[in-house]
Amino acid sequence: MTSKKLLNSVAGCADDALAGLVACDPNLQLLQGHRVALRSDLDSLKGRVALLSGGGSGHEPAHAGFIGKGMLTGVIAGAVFTSPAVGSILAAIRAVAQAGTVGTLLIVKNYTGDRLNFGLAREQAQAEGIPVEMVVIGDDSAFTVLKKAGRRGLCGTVLIHKVAGALAEAGVGLEEITKRVSAVAKAMGTLGVSLSSCSVPGSRPTFELSADELELGLGIHGEAGVRRIKMAAADEIVALMLDHMTNPSNASHVPVQSEGRGVKIARALVGIFMSALEMPGISLTLLLVDEPLLKLIDAETSASAWPNVAKVPVTGRKRSRAAPTEPLEAPESTAAGGLASKQMALVLERVCAALLGLEEHLNALDRAAGDGDCGTTHSRAARAIQGWLKEGPPPASPAQLLSKLSLLLLEKMGGSSGALYGLFLTAAAQPLKAKTDLPAWSAAMDAGLEAMQKYGKAAPGDRTMLDSLWAAGQELQAWKSPGADLFQILTKAVKSAEAAAEATKDMEAGAGRASYISSARLDQPDPGAVAAAAILRAILEVLQSQGV
Repeated sequence: MTSKKLLNSVAGCADDALAGLVACDPNLQLLQGHRVALRSDLDSLKGRVALLSGGGSGHEPAHAGFIGKGMLTGVIAGAVFTSPAVGSILAAIRAVAQAGTVGTLLIVKNYTGDRLNFGLAREQAQAEGIPVEMVVIGDDSAFTVLKKAGRRGLCGTVLIHKVAGALAEAGVGLEEITKRVSAVAKAMGTLGVSLSSCSVPGSRPTFELSADELELGLGIHGEAGVRRIKMAAADEIVALMLDHMTNPSNASHVPVQSEGRGVKIARALVGIFMSALEMPGISLTLLLVDEPLLKLIDAETSASAWPNVAKVPVTGRKRSRAAPTEPLEAPESTAAGGLASKQMALVLERVCAALLGLEEHLNALDRAAGDGDCGTTHSRAARAIQGWLKEGPPPASPAQLLSKLSLLLLEKMGGSSGALYGLFLTAAAQPLKAKTDLPAWSAAMDAGLEAMQKYGKAAPGDRTMLDSLWAAGQELQAWKSPGADLFQILTKAVKSAEAAAEATKDMEAGAGRASYISSARLDQPDPGAVAAAAILRAILEVLQSQGV
């Protein structure tokens, strides 16, 4: 049973939340066509460094509440608990660049989707000549043994917003800000505890707690923590949290002695900084400071959630900034239409039908390892592709087709899957620009897999969608041999992908959100791997029916 939420619609709740915040704060403006909020005085920042952050919605007052003089220049918001679209991140970077700033620092919490989407936007912006740096914040002190995915980004990220904002306001350069906040982030830790779970609008709670239990060390997306403890007095719970955070045997501990042993609390900041929807609980962040760092934390800021309250009328105010201009696209070298275009449309239609049919099954698989939206994410991609196909025939050129699909999925699919598929398709399109024979398709698969691993950090055997695609890619190596048979090799590739997807149920998660769960060994296949194998199966079936 889904939890009750006070909202207009599930689909529009993130847009409504951001628009409402901007409407009540004269210091903010929306970027047209994007779920992006910026400082209203953006043009006054010429010659200074811009700071952009963001992530999934549902963490209010983060992230938009920390926009203002002395803190963030702007934020990019995704759907609830979902990474923002690459296109919106890139639009925000372009907007601050076109306003005359001298560089942009992206402050990103360490989650796969955020790393992928902000990382890809950074790469694209740098290709356009915009100076952009990125710091990935991992302040989670829950896990005693660190895994490949690293420490999650939690409430301590807000302190990085504050320190970076004070430096930018003082006119410090991009390279120096990046260096200094990176050092600060290493001297910080955060731990959370909750009394109950939360639920994404339209979905069920992500986990259940009995009346006498607390969840220790959970994330900000409703993920389960490292262990459950019995209810106790607030003093006892806080002492337990501090002991866990400062225990030297904890690989993610903060290197200070336990409280009561002469530790000086230089500043105590109390309030709501980063929430997880309706989840009740507390989060503690410890940061080692010296006098220069304290001056940055104490520096003036107009950010409303630090907190500051606007004391001017807001009724009737219109604050909107035109979306930035985008680079001109290169003309297509091959016209759309023809037999090849029709065959590609048939392939895409079959893929979409397969994903829509798997929606509930993929969601069920994902509830054991994530927030139960894998099927919904893939169905969102399928419907976006179906809508695109209705607008006209797809490009006949494979390279152009993959490039168009990449942009579509990056904008519409969302989450880690959208970024991973977008990266895969973008890279896979490159070898197909010169040739479209079987060796070129094998090279395209290789390029796509390499791109996914570069930003996703996953490797074969980490229990992700990469496992299915990697297995298929190994079989497709045979296409590089003279006289290779299309269907014989493709059939083997699909069967290998399906076997690899099934085998993920016996793997321990080494990357992605599932790797944060204490019981990382799961008894169901990875939903992303299942979806990837289903896509390959759909492609094979269409090609066989067409006798390509």
